[in-house]
Amino acid sequence: MNKPIITLENISFSYNGNHKNALRNLSLNIADGSVTSILGPNGAGKSTLLHILLGWLKPDEGSIYLKGRPLTDYSRREAGQMMALVPQIEHMPFDYSVLEYVLLGRTPYLNPLESPQDIDVSAARKALEISGLSHMETRTVTSLSGGERQLVLLARALTQQPHIILLDEPTSHLDLANKSRLIKILGELHRAGSSIILTTHEPDVAATISTEIVLLRQGQILTSGKRDAVFSTQNLSEAYGVPVRIVEIDGQRVALWT
Repeated sequence: MNKPIITLENISFSYNGNHKNALRNLSLNIADGSVTSILGPNGAGKSTLLHILLGWLKPDEGSIYLKGRPLTDYSRREAGQMMALVPQIEHMPFDYSVLEYVLLGRTPYLNPLESPQDIDVSAARKALEISGLSHMETRTVTSLSGGERQLVLLARALTQQPHIILLDEPTSHLDLANKSRLIKILGELHRAGSSIILTTHEPDVAATISTEIVLLRQGQILTSGKRDAVFSTQNLSEAYGVPVRIVEIDGQRVALWT
């Protein structure tokens, strides 16, 4: 197994001093080069954990290490060059062109008020190519469909040229065609050496893309490890609170519930 790229030690977090913890005593190693799905029902704490990993939320207790170094030691610029987020949804109020919007991903490389240079435009166009959006660079973001917007958010993240890509429920608003397209792109990024961390409440997405699964319920880790070990009838039934049955269809494991 590769060395951990992110380590969490005894992380607890609550919102606004609420005594009910959103996360409770989480310890976890995320292997470099893995595709790690944080899987669980709505309200399990998945998005909170993602924001903790990004440093956007500060844990009440515990420590986070990025490549063996405390996350708190990284500047925003350094962290932005290492990690990029693809949010679940983002309001796009202005008529940016797709290229202009994707170029916002170069912020960690630019000084305040500095305009993007040729190297930045080249990185943005490469990200659009990977995302299959090169033909849309002059379109306005407000004219895009939901699936196209999700791929633009991915392209913006890739423009940061991060080693770690974090995605929050990336397939929740996608139809089957765009879901398949996104999963294929993530697979290609993984094979190219990226570390990928995504949250999802869909077991079948985790089964399709993951090398590792972290099963989360009510702010705690039920179990974590290799996909095939975690993706079981017993574990999923406990996590979701309903009877779950695992079947195999054309070599793909699928979760069914009653």
